[in-house]
Amino acid sequence: MRSFRWTRSLIAVVLLAVVVCLSPAISSAAVFISVGFAPPVLPVYVQPPCPQDGWMWTPGYWAYGDDGYYWVPGTWVPAPYVGALWTPGYWGWGGGLYVWHAGYWGPHVGYYGGVNYGFGYMGIGFAGGMWAGGAFRYNTAVMRVNTTVIHNTYVDNTIVRNNTIVNDRHVAFSGGPGGINHPPTPDENRYSHEQHVAPTAYQTRQESAARTNVNNYASHNGGHPANVATERPMVGGPRNNGGGEPNGAHGLAGSPSTNHGNNPGSNPGAFRSSGGNHSTPESRPMPESRPEHESRPAPQSHAEQPHGGGGGGGEHKGH
Repeated sequence: MRSFRWTRSLIAVVLLAVVVCLSPAISSAAVFISVGFAPPVLPVYVQPPCPQDGWMWTPGYWAYGDDGYYWVPGTWVPAPYVGALWTPGYWGWGGGLYVWHAGYWGPHVGYYGGVNYGFGYMGIGFAGGMWAGGAFRYNTAVMRVNTTVIHNTYVDNTIVRNNTIVNDRHVAFSGGPGGINHPPTPDENRYSHEQHVAPTAYQTRQESAARTNVNNYASHNGGHPANVATERPMVGGPRNNGGGEPNGAHGLAGSPSTNHGNNPGSNPGAFRSSGGNHSTPESRPMPESRPEHESRPAPQSHAEQPHGGGGGGGEHKGH
């Protein structure tokens, strides 16, 4: 009997040790959302010019909140370290659900489902620029930069052509009925095992600010958000029903956005949807309206599995 109790106690100690050892990995695992219906199509917009040297473009995307899908505007953010490249998040189909795979920073651009977000993120890798000599060089074939403050530029259309996945319907998800069909390449799989860095505070601030503005929700804008991009990350605020950014948000604290001709006056730094075809490489044709689903089941949280890796560097013209 004593031997049995001693053995049972030993097993309990071992199991506790295993839990303690695994808890850091479990607690650090990303949490993603699964939804029963697809996100709306990607809106069409013109990219605001890069405001500062070393800032990286993070494309807009559909996130999921209290009232369903909401649009997080694309924006420029400082790179977290020299050599960092951003892999966008994407919605992927699996198990009858649309699952969100969060983006991350790393030495290479990984797998993002083949979704063509534009502006260098053509579906495979990144065509918008490269790091050289400790500085980021912008490929102006697909990136808009303020040339009065940024001089590290070049033009390369070849990588754009090679890395573009045609997405004329502006689909915002990978796999499943009507989704993008692009399995990860060997390089994309390899990059998934590199060391990654989570989204920065600038990026989480952008998503939080978008979440609090009801006008960003597809249930309010029919899948066509008015404010689709900002020159700098927004500042979050209480949930509101007004237009523009939440409660007077004006970009980063102490660093107000420059107002350009495309910007709505009530929302400095924000760019509205494009109304049609443009000759600039950043623009894309306006997608057709898509009916919204009436039912909005509550999202389910999961511990995220490792992402697939992905392609090299580059730029992006329209879908």
